[in-house]
Amino acid sequence: MLVLRSSPASPFGRKVKIAALELGLIDRIEIAATDTNDPAEPLRQQNPLGKIPTLVLEDGTTLFDSRVIVDYLDHLAGESRLIPAGEARFAQLRLQALADGLCDAALLQVYETRFRPVEGRNADWVAHQAGKVSRALAALEAAPPTYPDKPRVGEIALACALGYLDLRFEGSWRTTHPRLVAWLDAFAAKVPAFETTRFKG
Repeated sequence: MLVLRSSPASPFGRKVKIAALELGLIDRIEIAATDTNDPAEPLRQQNPLGKIPTLVLEDGTTLFDSRVIVDYLDHLAGESRLIPAGEARFAQLRLQALADGLCDAALLQVYETRFRPVEGRNADWVAHQAGKVSRALAALEAAPPTYPDKPRVGEIALACALGYLDLRFEGSWRTTHPRLVAWLDAFAAKVPAFETTRFKG
């Protein structure tokens, strides 16, 4: 049995879970809730970075981060269903990088308010991260990605990034990005795993 160390609200863990569901591998994975702030967590021995998601293989080997884990799951399932071969591969990896970068910048804004005392917060640095999110959303709004019947890694990553903005920023992105709203609605309708993996806490 594979063990996925993650947390329910992690957008990167959600990406892995959706990938596993889409690939029909979820029954082979135990989901282990993980607190990255707990110094006693086994995660710190399994992943020196102490980050989630981390996938523990049956032989004890670990894989991290979400991009590596999804690549492994796609390899395990065969047929390159999430990460296509040829030129299409790079378009998907580029979209995944953009979506993951958007998510990273959003997470850093959340961490600034969650972990740093008010008097130590840096408004310029937060604005710098917000600018990354804004530019990424503008680029995606101008050209929302298209995909065949089944989503690939880039589309899954984007849906998870937008879902994280809904969760932590109260969906404020929606008022100025109608094409992305429509895109996410269509994704959710086509991919039941998006709702299945939604954090409801």
